[in-house]
Amino acid sequence: MQSEELTLFKDMARRAFEAEIQPYYTQWEEDKWVPRSLWNTLGEAGLLCPDVSEEYGGAGTGPEVTLAMIEEMSYMGFGGLASGYGIHSNIVAPYLIHHGTDAQKERWLPKMVTGEVVGALGMSEPGAGSDVQGIKTNAVRDGDEWILNGSKIFITNGMHADLVIVAAITDPGKGAKGTSLFLVDTSLPGFERGKKLDKIGQHASDTALLFFQDMRLPADALLGEENKGFVIMMQELPRERLGIAAQAVYQAQGALDLTVQYVQERQAFGQPIAKFQNTRFKLADVKTEIALNKALYESCAAQYARGELTTDDAAMLKLASCDMQCRVVDDCLQLFGGYGYTTEYPISRFYVDARIQRIYGGSAEIMRELVARSILGR
Repeated sequence: MQSEELTLFKDMARRAFEAEIQPYYTQWEEDKWVPRSLWNTLGEAGLLCPDVSEEYGGAGTGPEVTLAMIEEMSYMGFGGLASGYGIHSNIVAPYLIHHGTDAQKERWLPKMVTGEVVGALGMSEPGAGSDVQGIKTNAVRDGDEWILNGSKIFITNGMHADLVIVAAITDPGKGAKGTSLFLVDTSLPGFERGKKLDKIGQHASDTALLFFQDMRLPADALLGEENKGFVIMMQELPRERLGIAAQAVYQAQGALDLTVQYVQERQAFGQPIAKFQNTRFKLADVKTEIALNKALYESCAAQYARGELTTDDAAMLKLASCDMQCRVVDDCLQLFGGYGYTTEYPISRFYVDARIQRIYGGSAEIMRELVARSILGR
């Protein structure tokens, strides 16, 4: 997509977000809930899964448009929604696009585009977070069906999800080499949602515990080849981490712009605090950090569009951008003084929303290990 077209798409999205999200988002944060109808609204506006092909109801764009939606939400301070949107449009949809059968695509993708179906990704478990090789959820073949048992935790979109891509052991004792992925229809018997998890940030993102009790899935619920689930996850992780980096860079930019406005208005010792050298130098450092990470993000996004983004580069991007985001937002909040610690000022939401970025999608420690392996080998 040409830059002019992308700009037009982003402008259209921002107008839609200003009309359909901004007036209500504070209330949604207080409710700790985004209404289910929002997904239908975003679908009707053509903003869900834009890089799904026209054959399945999408716009057939490149991945840069989906990333642009995440960028705009993040910049506007909708961190929780950006995470939920990213799971649906930037992760679940590409899993189906790249690994689904024609029948699976026909069943799920058109409804994901309209918002009739909300997607979620079921990887993390109480004993398996960043280490997905520790998965205990299992699926056993029984004739033409699979019987799924287990649980998942920290599942974004878990309360609304109509479709969950679930990682399960199908060949016990083989770890990653015995893992498969399943398209789980949450309307089927044996599926249960636990309580909505209460988090310190990203309140508008519904995060849940999910349970599978003797849940019978049809044979065609298998996504990709049997026992190839870990391989598929590794192939899709670069895009997941690219989306998280989009959140990091643009939430940091949103925080900076809020701060620039505030320091020019706030008076201390008879002058705007923007006049103090500490403020000026801090803002200069913040702008520089954002610019450096934005350059890396844009380079990696271009690599992904060419099919060249490696797991190692994606790990470096996530590590650098999320660490940067947490530092930058902390520095920005500091310039608000005590007001920054009140929920009345949006900078406080940028602050609490940022912290999870260094954990989900692979923790910062795991990212460091991946990068170290790329340097030193095993």
